[in-house]
Amino acid sequence: MQLYGHPFSSYTQKALIALHENDTPFEFLNLSPDEPDVYAEFARRWPIKRFPLLVDGERQVMEATSIIEYLDARHPGPTRLIPADADAAVDVRMLDRFFDNYISTPQQRVVYNALRPESDRDPYGVNEARAALETAYAWLDQRMAGREWASGGAFSLADCAAAPALFYADWTHRIGEQFRNVRAYRARLLKRPSFTRCVEGGRPYRPLFPLGAPDRD
Repeated sequence: MQLYGHPFSSYTQKALIALHENDTPFEFLNLSPDEPDVYAEFARRWPIKRFPLLVDGERQVMEATSIIEYLDARHPGPTRLIPADADAAVDVRMLDRFFDNYISTPQQRVVYNALRPESDRDPYGVNEARAALETAYAWLDQRMAGREWASGGAFSLADCAAAPALFYADWTHRIGEQFRNVRAYRARLLKRPSFTRCVEGGRPYRPLFPLGAPDRD
């Protein structure tokens, strides 16, 4: 299998966590300016040019959530990321959407605003995004009371989504001390070997973070 992506991309990391969890063999194809041929093939395969993209023989799968679903169905390992129980699986998928839509999306809104020319920036939109993150942190803090992982007792798709989402969200809009359960959960995710590999893989690219990567993590 081949995975097209970038080591500093949150959604690439989300897919990488699933691959690392089960030591699934794959080739990583880095979408960097230094590899124009790789990018050209990626663009040919997926003209929308959003990564990651998984290629498995004649099959290609777009979007990190779908990639993890595919891996769990077609290349399962000891860490099953989608529960066999239907009700538990609904909860995992719900939390996956929470982290993508209510943590990653507003976080990226702030980052993308910083990448725009000064004249095109949207302070109102940034304030909205920061307020949305505060609301999401508060909800998650209650959710994580007494929990080790986001859904049930096992590491799952939801945690693959949570790890990069909370990692970058805390850089973008600090998770306050009042959200002790969220901060503790983020710390556990950083110690998970599959995510530790992603953090180290992205470390050389920290100067690219437009808000200034903090001197921690």
